[in-house]
Amino acid sequence: MEQKEPLQTLDYSGIFLSCFSNDNTTCVHATKDHTLLYLYSGEQVIEENGKQIVIKPGQCAFIRRDHRIVMYKNPTETEQYKGISLTFRRNLLREFYNKLDKNEIPARVPNTEQSVFLIEPRPDITSLFQSLTPYFDSDIQPTEDVIKLKLQEGIFSLLNTNKAFFPILFDFTEPWKIDILEFMNENYMYELSMEEIASYTGRSLATFKRDFSKISDVTPQKWLINKRLQVAHDKLINENKKVSDVYVEVGFKNLSHFYAAFKKQYGYSPRK
Repeated sequence: MEQKEPLQTLDYSGIFLSCFSNDNTTCVHATKDHTLLYLYSGEQVIEENGKQIVIKPGQCAFIRRDHRIVMYKNPTETEQYKGISLTFRRNLLREFYNKLDKNEIPARVPNTEQSVFLIEPRPDITSLFQSLTPYFDSDIQPTEDVIKLKLQEGIFSLLNTNKAFFPILFDFTEPWKIDILEFMNENYMYELSMEEIASYTGRSLATFKRDFSKISDVTPQKWLINKRLQVAHDKLINENKKVSDVYVEVGFKNLSHFYAAFKKQYGYSPRK
């Protein structure tokens, strides 16, 4: 198959096609919506609380909303990473639930606390995702009707896979608020916008800013820079790491920016 740019992500209103070929990619993923992902090629590792689930080509995983995970998206020596994700937003699930024959809903299904489900290949799920792969290599976008149909197919497939998905998908309670500093201390090294951090901690941007002002005298942006510099300083002093490694590990994208920020904070160059 023709090689694309090193990283490409196409978003079709809740259907995400991700493709890259050269480097491994690590990202924090706070799932504010239920997500069903399928690996077309390469390898994907999902990590939560120190536990890992490895997804191989042709396999599928369901990630419950309001859970934070780290995902590693890895190409192999011979294949690009290619993955497809369906996100089930609450308005779609509410509409689906309202039209569902309530007699079809199984009674007394316990609501499990499990957040990541590895789903064995099934004909309905495999055919659903295979029908989306042509959009990787086409300039033609699926219509809104097609997108909605595919998302509904995904919901039906999950319900047919495991009855446990009934109480999970049709739970419309509001997400809980995640502790802001806990989230930022765990994810300071990732390139997240303030809007994303607010959403991932269960808040609107305005509520996030208001809540953050109660726990810190500096702005969230300044807090993140200070945190990155503190960790970088510790790694350089106590772990004897190289500057060229440290600045990337703590979340700086530009070496010269790191040098300037570090010298302003500590009064000397990080090389010293």
